[in-house]
Amino acid sequence: MPALSTGPGNDTGLYELLAALPSQLQSHVVRQEDRTFLRDMFGEKSLHSLMKIHEKLQHYEKQCPSPVLHTAASLANDLAEELQSKPMNSETGELLKLLSRPHVKSLLSVHDTVAQKSYDPELPPLPDDIDDDEDSVKIIRLVKNKEPLGATIKRDENTGAVVVARIMKGGAADRSGLIHVGDELREVNGIPVEDKKPEEIIHILAQSQGAITFKIIPGINEDTSSKEPKMCVKTLFDYDPNEDKAIPCKEAGLPFKKGDVLQIMSQDDATWWQAKLEGDANPRAGLIPSKHFQERRLALRRPVTLVHPQRSSNRRLYEGAVNSDAESGPHVNGFYIAGLRRSFRLSRKDRQTNKSMYECQKSEQYDMADVPTYEEVTPYRRQSSDKYRLVVLVGPVGVGLNELKRKLLVSDPQHYSVTVPHTTRPKRSQESDGVEYHFISKHLFETDIQNNKFIEYGEYKGNYYGTSLDSIRSVLMKNKVCLLDVQSHTIKHLRTSEFKPFVIFVKPPPIERLRETRKNGKVISSKDDKDSAKSFTEEDFQEMISAAQMMENQHGHLFEKVIVNDDLVTAFNEMKTVLKKLEVETHWVPVSWMHS
Repeated sequence: MPALSTGPGNDTGLYELLAALPSQLQSHVVRQEDRTFLRDMFGEKSLHSLMKIHEKLQHYEKQCPSPVLHTAASLANDLAEELQSKPMNSETGELLKLLSRPHVKSLLSVHDTVAQKSYDPELPPLPDDIDDDEDSVKIIRLVKNKEPLGATIKRDENTGAVVVARIMKGGAADRSGLIHVGDELREVNGIPVEDKKPEEIIHILAQSQGAITFKIIPGINEDTSSKEPKMCVKTLFDYDPNEDKAIPCKEAGLPFKKGDVLQIMSQDDATWWQAKLEGDANPRAGLIPSKHFQERRLALRRPVTLVHPQRSSNRRLYEGAVNSDAESGPHVNGFYIAGLRRSFRLSRKDRQTNKSMYECQKSEQYDMADVPTYEEVTPYRRQSSDKYRLVVLVGPVGVGLNELKRKLLVSDPQHYSVTVPHTTRPKRSQESDGVEYHFISKHLFETDIQNNKFIEYGEYKGNYYGTSLDSIRSVLMKNKVCLLDVQSHTIKHLRTSEFKPFVIFVKPPPIERLRETRKNGKVISSKDDKDSAKSFTEEDFQEMISAAQMMENQHGHLFEKVIVNDDLVTAFNEMKTVLKKLEVETHWVPVSWMHS
């Protein structure tokens, strides 16, 4: 390949070199498409323009240019004044118009700044009235734009001095590194503030524009910095600082919705943490109530309430076709729980908590006293070698859980599966062990109860029915997605690192839509009484709405996705999309699941 150079003695510039390259390389390129690509690339006009600019700048740099004068702006002003005193013509008017334009004035000002190499900010002179015995004083000048300074102040109860209460992480004051918690504020823009209330000082700051000068006496702990590791939390409640009477500064508060993920920037204050929304490009933190403070004040507001199972009859609720081999729901504590044969929605007869799954010895009636605030989380993405996450479906009776689950199973039976429940009733002639049920003795069932092997169980007509933990594990071991619908209070027992449950709440639409969409739905009492199928009643609809509301109020902080079953096809497509994303995308999960 012939050599091309731009060395000494060769006047060929980089621009000319680029223009000559395609013809010089032609004999070395065999494929026509490669020749076309090279010709188009090196012939691109924008590339040639860049090379010309590059050459001009190199030539200019070698000359080591120096400014002709350092006062172009004042010279332009003098020229404008002189032209105004002269007879006016079109050229003079045009020049005066140009010199008066803001961008021209700014350009000349920047020219003078660069020419004078005056890059450092101008600091005000130290006051002359500083006593020799006075504490060390810092004069700080910050340029204020539309962004808040990111600091709060308070009056010290012991000394009466106005001091910096907190510095918001990522704010202007924090980024400057000049103002610290504990610094005593003496003056703002030359105005003494020792005898002013914090609210009056905030008003002075709000009215100030441009540069703000502070006179500060450094605090003792100026150089101490927090070494706490950053953590992320999922919020389990909605928060609006404008409605919080306890927050020290509403403007500094960070609003959020239940389910948002926050990065905790500082826990220095036991009552008010500093946080920012995870992924938010704005580095400035805002105030949120600390976990302990929020738990304490919410616990005082909320009375301890009993968990009442959803009232239902001994009828089965179905939308559309009836499953011919479904049974009537088992009886628990005077209530009949509806569901398909493989999903008995049962609660414990003695209302005892499964201690092996949930480290709490409180009875079920105290579950609602647990106050949801924040949960520390970490990103998790399922690897190909990991088991699938357990998919937990919850919703009121009649909302369509079973139909949605059936459609999922039919759509991909090799990928989705359900648990096989256990029972102590005798096996019927057409049934097979391990298909409809696992048939076991009453003694063995009661032993498994004592050993906490059931996530839910109940008794009906003298026979036990239940869903075991091992039946969930059996599905997951087959490398399938296990679909499990349970009562909402059971979710907490499943929230372990083993199952990593993803909870979907299926919610009914407004009652007007229920009346419209369920008008053809039928309710049957049992497999043996199919002829007595009845339509949904107004009481059924009211019950469904109130039960859904209770579930959201009591356990909504555990729901990862809410799907409104207004239209069955739409709800099914939404659920299938959610489950596909669950398998391939990154989600936030409790830190405890990854450390176990």
